[in-house]
Amino acid sequence: MTGHFITLEGGEGSGKSTQMRFLEQKLNANGHEVVLTREPGGSPGAEAVRHVLLSGAAERFGSEMEALLFAAARADHVDQVIRPALQDGKVVISDRFFDSTRVYQGASGKAGDELLQTLEKLACFDVWPQLTIILDIDPETGLSRVTRRLDGKGAPDRFEKDDLEQQEIRRAAYLAIAEKEPERCIVIDANRSEDDVAEDIWQAVIARLPELAAKPSRKKPAQARSSRTAADVKAEAVGTTTRKKRSGSSRKEDVGSAAKKPAARRRSRKDEPGDKA
Repeated sequence: MTGHFITLEGGEGSGKSTQMRFLEQKLNANGHEVVLTREPGGSPGAEAVRHVLLSGAAERFGSEMEALLFAAARADHVDQVIRPALQDGKVVISDRFFDSTRVYQGASGKAGDELLQTLEKLACFDVWPQLTIILDIDPETGLSRVTRRLDGKGAPDRFEKDDLEQQEIRRAAYLAIAEKEPERCIVIDANRSEDDVAEDIWQAVIARLPELAAKPSRKKPAQARSSRTAADVKAEAVGTTTRKKRSGSSRKEDVGSAAKKPAARRRSRKDEPGDKA
């Protein structure tokens, strides 16, 4: 696959959706085609599961059941959206991916590591993020942002409504993932202004994936090849040889005819009556 896969992770109110749009603008300005997506959801099948998860309908079945639903949605998301885009050479940016399941259903929900690792392999197979940006935010600040965003227009979803203690556990889990996988993860302080965070994210992206800092090369289309087959070439060669042979035979016949004509004329003069006197 020739594309690039970047994921944004973080606690509630960390600004992932906003920052992925800023990053998209930067990449578009450099000539890269970008696909923005999200989890849970991102594909028609996964969006159906999103409603079940975020509404809290699956909460009573426990974290393991939620992890199974997330994995099912992720498998469809990868197959229908992410992998095809990467095969087309596009940059895919996803608001959450498997790290969220590790944090929310694993560290916070107590689903076992062995189960989560198995589900990751089944759902992702050959599609793994090249870079994960973890937006680290103080949980109190994050929840206050969520409250301002909702502003009486709706209720918190299944995970936004959890208490501060759960949010602290999730923050610590994200930082632990970053420490364990530094080659993939970069932590960005999200307690600052949107512009400052966006600039740090861009610098992190071009440091880890420097090819995205430049405009993508456009390969010149290959010149059309001749459609002649080997049989065509052979037929042309046989035709040329035949024409040469015919041309040579014709020239020999012309020379022979020219040599015979004077003798014929001489014979005709001897036979004339005036020549015998």
